[in-house]
Amino acid sequence: MSPRRYAQIVGWGKALPARSMHNREFESLVDTSDEWIRTRTGIVERRVAGEGETTTSLAIAAARQAIAVADIDPRRIDLILVATCTADRLLPGAAPIVQQALGATSSGAVDMNAACAGFMYALVTANGLIASGTHRRILVVGADTLTRWMDWKDRRVSILFGDGAGAVLLEASDLPTGLFASVLRADGSGADLLHVPAGGTACLPTNDTLARGAHYIQMDGPAVFRFAVQIIVDSTREVLDAAHLTVEDVDLFVPHQANRRIIDAAVRTLELPSDRVFINLDRYGNTSAASIPIALTEAIEGGRLHPGDNILMSGFGAGLTWGTALFQWGVPQRVPATMPWQTVVHQGLTERAARALSVARRALAIADRA
Repeated sequence: MSPRRYAQIVGWGKALPARSMHNREFESLVDTSDEWIRTRTGIVERRVAGEGETTTSLAIAAARQAIAVADIDPRRIDLILVATCTADRLLPGAAPIVQQALGATSSGAVDMNAACAGFMYALVTANGLIASGTHRRILVVGADTLTRWMDWKDRRVSILFGDGAGAVLLEASDLPTGLFASVLRADGSGADLLHVPAGGTACLPTNDTLARGAHYIQMDGPAVFRFAVQIIVDSTREVLDAAHLTVEDVDLFVPHQANRRIIDAAVRTLELPSDRVFINLDRYGNTSAASIPIALTEAIEGGRLHPGDNILMSGFGAGLTWGTALFQWGVPQRVPATMPWQTVVHQGLTERAARALSVARRALAIADRA
């Protein structure tokens, strides 16, 4: 019997458009203010893709960073999954364009569209493929440019979104760390709560749809808020139960960066200490499928993760779709010389070694029972 394979994150990266748009710029577009936006969303600024900046160009930049951190030849990547709902074109998808630009000539490449939950769907899928033994290295990218689909005069939507990309490279490992519990769910009855009415084959773009603004994002904000808080809480409890852990065992929570009030409400209900929650939406807004990998990259580079730490990630979006996973951070097999977190990791190894070993043994026991 072949040994069980685990998927470790060995590379990470992010890419953001050059232009930063502060809340104050909206004061000349809609009836709002910097204070109003901050109070209701927690957002201060966001990045907006400019001319020449596309979903694929951002995805490629983030992917290149992840590959550089992992220090591997792109030709050794087996599969590229790009989570996006804003591909450059209807056909082809973004993933083959990313694959060609990276020179990953031996890999498959496919898009996954679960809107803001897309990265979680792609991450869990990649983990399963590696665990099955069919793939060894999978690049997972979350990239979106939702500002291209926004009516800048619609205050309900325009203040929320930003553009960006994040990526992680997963590699098979014998070390019993990585993703060990997850939930992927959907509820199509809420499809119209967050959608773009026109542009698909059911409603082709015409002069009429353009005049009506039917190609812009439409959202029922209050309904999405209630949905998001509830599914974060419910899916987190489900994942923790599956892993035989409690909220006290979560070292860092990396939620989809949609709205500060959503995150705060869920965290209060779960009774999760605020210092264990990673938030960067004040600088980037809601970057859709890119939000979790961007946040994860910043958490790693900021020294927030240590060997043996349990990372909870939760994403939700149009569909309605959602995904939550518990990921145990392993001891990196490669330590890039220029990464700012190198010193932090090395300083933490000794004092956390016993804990990491204990958590690893617990993960093995859970895997054996499964």
